[in-house]
Amino acid sequence: MLSITVTIIIITCLVSLAAFYNEKILNDLIFWPPAISNHRQYYRFITCGFIHADFFHLAFNMYSFYFFGDLVEQQFVALFGDKGKLFYALMYITALVICLLPTYTKNINNYNYRSLGASGAVSAVIFAFIFLNPLQKVGLLFLPPDMMVPGFIFGALYLIISTYLDKKGGGNINHSAHIWGAIYGIAFLSIMGYLFSHYHPMTEFINQVQAYFN
Repeated sequence: MLSITVTIIIITCLVSLAAFYNEKILNDLIFWPPAISNHRQYYRFITCGFIHADFFHLAFNMYSFYFFGDLVEQQFVALFGDKGKLFYALMYITALVICLLPTYTKNINNYNYRSLGASGAVSAVIFAFIFLNPLQKVGLLFLPPDMMVPGFIFGALYLIISTYLDKKGGGNINHSAHIWGAIYGIAFLSIMGYLFSHYHPMTEFINQVQAYFN
């Protein structure tokens, strides 16, 4: 049986490839705020996460998602038992929506604004991994292992840089979605851990970080 992570990757790749060669599919699925506010096409919050700008965008997101997602999915099962896979899928899908809410509010009547890609949901998965494994070394793709840093340091740098780039503006990357996706991943895991598990992620995260400095 395929994992949730692999299933999402397969669906995303198939839909993205179809959109590469069919502009109508792209236009029907892309995040376009006026279509949501004027025509109630709320599904765009989710469908935009299954299309990408090009092959590199798709490959980068899906590689990152697979690398972290497979591990997070396993840890969700360990934490929540039979509900683990359901919670994991729920986090990913809802992250697609939550990460775009600030963008939607800002561009609700902007007919020139469009956004696509799974980056916000992937950020949620990556930060869920960091939250569960703050001392695990993490780095950017293509960089040597000796340039990797503990996850909690990587996460802090990621948020600082993303916030700076978001305020700076320009470019075609929705840094706001990255930021809010990351925050949502932490919030989702904290709430679900409190409600459905004896494991308290925030307490464990703080304890591990404190142990690192001690």
